[in-house]
Amino acid sequence: MRFRAKIVDLACLNHFSRIINTIAKLAKTCILRLTVCKLYFILSDKVANGGASMWCELSQGNFFDEFQMEGVTAEYNEIYLELVPENLSRALKTSQSAKAVKIKLTNKHCPCLRVAVELPSLSSSSRIVTHDIPVGVIPRRMWNDFREPSVPDFDVSIYLPVLKTMKSVVERMKNLSNLIVIEANLSGEMNLKIETDLVAVTTHFKDLGNPPWAPEDGCQSSAQGRDLESMAEACIDIKKLQQLLAGQQVNPTKALCNIVRKRIVHFILLHEEVSLQYFIPAIA
Repeated sequence: MRFRAKIVDLACLNHFSRIINTIAKLAKTCILRLTVCKLYFILSDKVANGGASMWCELSQGNFFDEFQMEGVTAEYNEIYLELVPENLSRALKTSQSAKAVKIKLTNKHCPCLRVAVELPSLSSSSRIVTHDIPVGVIPRRMWNDFREPSVPDFDVSIYLPVLKTMKSVVERMKNLSNLIVIEANLSGEMNLKIETDLVAVTTHFKDLGNPPWAPEDGCQSSAQGRDLESMAEACIDIKKLQQLLAGQQVNPTKALCNIVRKRIVHFILLHEEVSLQYFIPAIA
């Protein structure tokens, strides 16, 4: 099992660093899955137990100048590592003005991701700051626990409003309640609602638009021939939603949400070469 990679381009480095920051805000520990073409960051708290789950994938070619890996075997040419994303985020914080960053899987005393940050210096020799991030190697027999979550057959899919606006609304509501109801319809309308014994607050968003899912995706079947005005709603933990919005540094070009009535809210943030999916289960 071998892995080494290098980023030289500063814009790519900063973008990669922002993505890791976002992931660190969403997950205390996560799985890093390495394949020849892609990196995946996976959080699979069992949704059945009320945990959120995350699936973030990036194409390595858009970030890394060098990328070499050999998986567990020729047939299973992948590596699964468990790590604390906050540690990786911290290591990359020193790389704001770096000339290059190298990442390598090492195994001195225990398996580690070694992040070597080459900093510019006034003399001809460069300064290198090294961080060793402990990782756990996930055995092959457990890989199936970290497959891409299947997208449930949703009732409504809708584009999200400007995330900054949504974030400030949710932050205000968070002071009033632990739960928030998200509801939306197929006419581009979405409401965020909280209700307590003392107060009821609703924020309305209009003209958001609904993504044109192709019928052959099999996803659209439930929306065919349905009342466009009728709302599908799910009540979720407001802290989990706030975490997603507050930690968001991917700056998506597209952000949308799928609602399965009373079951789950599925967020998708897309930015050119990155896609982040986040699943928050409904609270009955």
